[in-house]
Parts: sequence; C-alpha cells; structure tokens
Amino acid sequence: MVTKARSINNKGVALALMVTSVILVLMMIFGVMMLLNQGNVVKISPQFFYKIMTIHGTGMIGIAALGGSAIMWYFLSKHIYLNSKVFFANLLFSLIGVVMILIAIFGFNFSDGWTFLFPLPAYSANLYGKLGALLFLFGMLALGIGYLVMYFYLAARLTKEYGGLHKTLGWEHIFGGKKGYGPPPAAVATTMVIITNSIAILAGAYVLVASILNIINPAITIDPMLAKHLTYAFGHIFANCTIYMAVIAVYEVLSKYTERPWKSNKAFLIAWNCSTLFTLMIYTHHLLMDFAVPKWMLIVGQVFSYANGLPVMVVTAYGALMIVFRSAIKWDFASSMMFLAMFGWVAGAVPAIIDSTIVVNHVMHNTKWVPGHFHTYMGMGVIAMIFGFMYYFNKTEGTQKQNSYDKFAIFTYFIFFTGLAGSFLYAGKLSAPRRWAEHLPQWTATDQVGALCGIFIIAASLIFTIRFIAGLKTVGSKSTPDTLKSAS
Repeated sequence: MVTKARSINNKGVALALMVTSVILVLMMIFGVMMLLNQGNVVKISPQFFYKIMTIHGTGMIGIAALGGSAIMWYFLSKHIYLNSKVFFANLLFSLIGVVMILIAIFGFNFSDGWTFLFPLPAYSANLYGKLGALLFLFGMLALGIGYLVMYFYLAARLTKEYGGLHKTLGWEHIFGGKKGYGPPPAAVATTMVIITNSIAILAGAYVLVASILNIINPAITIDPMLAKHLTYAFGHIFANCTIYMAVIAVYEVLSKYTERPWKSNKAFLIAWNCSTLFTLMIYTHHLLMDFAVPKWMLIVGQVFSYANGLPVMVVTAYGALMIVFRSAIKWDFASSMMFLAMFGWVAGAVPAIIDSTIVVNHVMHNTKWVPGHFHTYMGMGVIAMIFGFMYYFNKTEGTQKQNSYDKFAIFTYFIFFTGLAGSFLYAGKLSAPRRWAEHLPQWTATDQVGALCGIFIIAASLIFTIRFIAGLKTVGSKSTPDTLKSAS
C-alpha cells in the first residue's frame, strides 16, 4: 500500500514537473520577445507587448509555484503519508486557471499585468468586454483555490503527525527547552509556506472577488489603496514562497549527496520562525513611493526588508557550505544546480535589499533594477532548484545518468543568466523604465544584450526539459528504500 501510494505521488510529481518545464520555456520565449522589441530588433504592437508582459509575469510565478509545490510534496511525502488526490486536485485547478488566463489574454485582449490593480480590470472590461477580465480574475481565483486546498490538507496532516503547526515550527525547542532536533527541514519549511501563503492567497482573493463584483455591478467598489496593499501582499508573499518551497530540495539533495543529515537545530528553527513573520510584513517596500501610506508602515517595510534576507537565507547558505565542506561530495547535475542556486538566491537578495532603502527606492523602483533582482533570485535561485530537482527525480526514481550535454547546459544557463540579470541591473542604473514597450535609444543596448543572453538561456532550458521528459521512461525502473511512514 505504501509503495503504491508513493508510485502515484511520483506520477503526480512527474506530471507537474513536465508541465512546469514546458511552460517555463514558453515564458522565457515571451521574455526574449519583449527584450527584442524594447531593443528595436523586432517590432510588435504595444497591445501585444502588454499581453505577453501579462502572461510572462503571471505565468512565471504561477509555474514556479507549481514546480516548488512538486518539490515540497515529493520530499514531505518521504516523512509523512500524503494523499496524492490532493496534489492532483491542485494540479487540476492550476491547469484550469492557466487555460482561463490564456484565453483572457490572447482571446479577449486582457493586458493589465499580473497585478490586476483595482480598478484596472474594470477599465479593461469597458474597453474589450467583461468576459476577458472576468476570465482572468476567475482564472487567478482557480489557482488560489487549488493551493489553499493543498495547504489546508498539509496543515491537517502535519498537525496530526507532529501535534500542531507550532510544533512543526519548533516552538517546543525554541521556547519550551526541549532537547534535540526539531522536525525534518521539509516539514518546517512546509509549515512556513502554509501559514504565509494561505494568508497571501486570501488577501488576493478578497481583491479578486471585489474586482469581479465591481465589473458585474460598478456600484460595488473597494478602496484603491486597500486593494493595492492586498494585491502586493498577495503577489510578494506568493513569489517569495516559490523559493521557500523549492529550497527544500537543497536540504534534501545536499544531505543525501554528502551523507550528512541536515538537522533542524535551534538556529535553523529560529530562522524559519523569523522568516514566517517577516515575509508577511515586507510587501510594503513596494509602496514606498505612495505618499498616502502611513510613515510607520514604510519604515516597517524598509527595516524588515533588510531583516528578512538574513534568517533563512544566511542559515541555508551557511548550512550548504558547511554540509559540503570536506564531504567528498560527488558533483553532478543535481548537486551542482542546488549549490549554484544558493548563489543565485543570495545574489538576488542584494539588489532587493538595496531597492528597499527608501531614498534608493524613490529613484530605482520603477526601473529595470527591480526585474534585475527578481530575475537573479528567480532564475538562478528558484528555477535552478527546480531544474536540479528534475534531474534528481529521474536519477533517484529511475536510471537517468548525466552526460556532456548536461554539463554544457549548466555552464550555459548560469553564465548567460548572470549576463541577463546584469543587463537588467545596468539598465536600472541608466533609469530604463520597466513595463514600457518602447525604449529610448540610450537604453536599447542593454535590451539587446539581455535578449542575446535570453536566447542561450532558452537553449539550455530546452536541454534540461528534453532530457527530463526523455528520462521519465526510466522512472520506476529501479526500486529504492521505502522510508515513508504509513498513515495512521
């Protein structure tokens, strides 16, 4: 029964990773198209530019979350029993949401950006008809519902297994003086994601429902400033949680490769508790230019944006260095991607912390500096972890072996992603605005460099994707030790 449950779980994880990898490549192609247009290499209409900008932003975050959830589910299922039907339900809701969003954008010209800031959806409905705006908003709701179903189920399972979410966060060890180590890192990280992302999704759902009602009946409104706060709380926390789900792979993979258990000591547990609190507070650094926001809230945004980068990131990065140090680790695709992803996460946090400084934010926040930091920690952090896990999955559950194409793809991916991120950050220094379809001549060189780097990144990602899909035929061809606890 346990072996069968794991086999079904693996099928769900494999399907989610396949969907993730294919859509990631598609989103990258859209990104390069935007850069080529901004760099005056090709010409697309402004309307089409904002369509692909909307799907690029929405799709990248959504698909990174799907890949991260596959990682979280796979490794958590090694420690506690999980019903695969819940994971498939989330996958189904995600696919339904994606299809609705695609139809809204390319069928009904919805192009308001991922932020769906109130009252922009209503303006879009007035221009192109209500159906497109409603499809987009309901599609986003479907995505949120899927994740809430999964998070609530995981919360119930963790509570049953460990006695409460406070225990999976290690409060007995932090405050109660309990000796030894806390629950597995996978359980600790999952608990943090459940708490923060559930709050974020509920905040976003409030705005989505308010916008839907406003389109149906314009007399129903919501305060625009409140809507903006809730929207950015949703977006920022959701994006952050993609890496908090994916980083579980770093703990598990490096631990297995070094044959050194990554234990939840007191420092580790304190770090994850701090991050649980801080992640809920730091979205306000997106609002530093809003004069109507209370000053104390802006100060909170700046101070805790500084603080949030330290607890988990430093503990994890330091832990990765220590667990690898003198371990005789065998470097292959999975271990290399996980280790390099730690660099991407740390490197991406530095420009983010700089941008969260109020005096810098007033000048830099609406420039390409922001996508520069975001692409660094997303592309070289979250996505690198997902690609690394894809190889690990096929190797562990099947018989896939590394070849020279993999080594070439890793080198190409990180070298050119560094170039892409650098082009964004330098464009920010030049005050090149983000979210503009047209760029002045003095900005186009950075766009062209970014597009060139993006083409090589797509090539490397295609190798990752093709190798993964081809390797799925070997999954299940070898037996592995079963460490899963049976359901109680």
